[in-house]
Amino acid sequence: MTNIEILGFTSAFLTTFSFLPQAIQVIKTRDTASLSLAMYSIFTVGVGFWLVYGIIKEDSAMIVANMITFILSSIILSIKVYNDLLVKRHTAHAR
Repeated sequence: MTNIEILGFTSAFLTTFSFLPQAIQVIKTRDTASLSLAMYSIFTVGVGFWLVYGIIKEDSAMIVANMITFILSSIILSIKVYNDLLVKRHTAHAR
C-alpha cells in the first residue's frame, strides 16, 4: 500500500466514523427534531454521487467510506422523513 493510499484510507476512516455517533444516537432515540431535512437530503445525494465517482475511479477508500456513510445517512434521512410525516399526520388529526 502506498503512502497516498494510506492517506486516503485514513481520511476515509476518520470522516466516515465521525458520522457514526450521530447515526447511533438517531437510531437509538429516533429523535430527529433538531436535524435539517434539507441538509440530510442534500448530504445523502452528495454522498451517493461520491460513491458513484469512487466506483468509476476504482478508488477503494472512496468506495468503502462513501458506501458506509451513504447507508448511515440514508438511515438517518429515513427516520427524519418518517418522523416529519408522523408529526404532520398527528398535527392534522389534532385539528
